[in-house]
Amino acid sequence: MEESNNVGNPLLKKHYHEGCPGCKVDLIKEQKKDVTFRNLFNIWIVVLCSTLPIASLYPFLYLMVRDFNIAESEEDISAYAGYVGSAFHLGRCFTSILWGMIADRYGRKPVVFVGIISTIIFNALFGLSSSYVMAFTTRFILGTLNGLIGPMKAYSAEIFREEYQALGLSSVSAAWGVGLVFGPALGGYLAQPAEKYPNLFPKDSFWDKYPYFLPCLVISTFAFAVAIACIWLPETLHNHDVSIENFEALENGSGGATKDKMTKKHESILTNWPLMSSIIVYCIFALHDVAYSEVFSLWTISPRRLGGLSFSTSDVGNILAVSGMSLTSMNL
Repeated sequence: MEESNNVGNPLLKKHYHEGCPGCKVDLIKEQKKDVTFRNLFNIWIVVLCSTLPIASLYPFLYLMVRDFNIAESEEDISAYAGYVGSAFHLGRCFTSILWGMIADRYGRKPVVFVGIISTIIFNALFGLSSSYVMAFTTRFILGTLNGLIGPMKAYSAEIFREEYQALGLSSVSAAWGVGLVFGPALGGYLAQPAEKYPNLFPKDSFWDKYPYFLPCLVISTFAFAVAIACIWLPETLHNHDVSIENFEALENGSGGATKDKMTKKHESILTNWPLMSSIIVYCIFALHDVAYSEVFSLWTISPRRLGGLSFSTSDVGNILAVSGMSLTSMNL
C-alpha cells in the first residue's frame, strides 16, 4: 500500500546548490518564468555577432581581392577570393569541437565573450587589410576564435524548459537568417563609400584609402555593444558535480530503462547512427548555404566578358538579403 502511494512521485527531490548559475536557471525554469523576451533577445544578438561577419564580405570580396593586385590575371581573382572566403570556415573547422569542450568545462558565457571580442578586433582588422595575406590571416584567426554557434545552440536548449526548447533552437536559425539579410546589405551598401556617397566620404580621405572598412566597423561596433550586454547573460552550466548517490537512486528506482540510458553514454558517438545521420545532413545543408552565398556573389559581380553579370555591390547585397529573408520567414 505504501508502495502504491509513491507512484507518480519524483524519485529524487531536486536540490539547488547555492551559488550555482545552472541551478539558478533550473529554478527559474521550474517556476515557469523562463520564456522571456530577454532570453530570446540574448540568443538573437549573440548569433548575429557570428553571422554578420560571415555574410557581410561576400558583396565586396571580389573587388577587395582585385585591389590587392595579387592575381596574375583577371580570371584568377575569383579563385583568390574563394580562399579568403573559406579562411573563416577553415578556422572554425579546426576549433569548433575545442570550443564546445571549453563551453562544457568552463561555461557558455566565457566562450561567448571570446567569440564576440574576436569579432570586434579581427573583423575590424579585416576591413583595414592592405594585403592579401593580412586579409586571409585575419579571417582565419576570426574563424578559429569564433566558437559561438555550437555553445549557443546548447544554451538555447538549456535556458528554456523542455516544452520550449524547439522555440529556443528555432530562434538560433531565425537569427542566422536575419544575419544573412543584414550582413550582405551592410557589405553591399557600405563598401566603397567614397564612390557611392562622395558628399559624406570625400575622395582621398581615410574611407577612400580603406574602402571596405565601413561595413566591418559597423559590425564591430554592434559586437562591442553586444559584449557589454552579455555581461548580464545568464550562465546555464552547473559548477558542481552530480552526486553518485543520485545516480544510484535513479538507477535503483527506475529499473533497467535508466540504466541502459546511462550505459549508452559510454558508447562512441561514431556508432550512434541517428546522431551521425543528423550531422551529415546538417553538413550538406551548411555546405549548400555557404557555397551558394560565396559562389553566387563572385559570379554576379564578375565582369560580363568573364561570364559574370557585372553587378554592383549593392545589387549583390540586395539579392543575398532577399535569400536570407526566405530562411528567416521559415523559422519564425
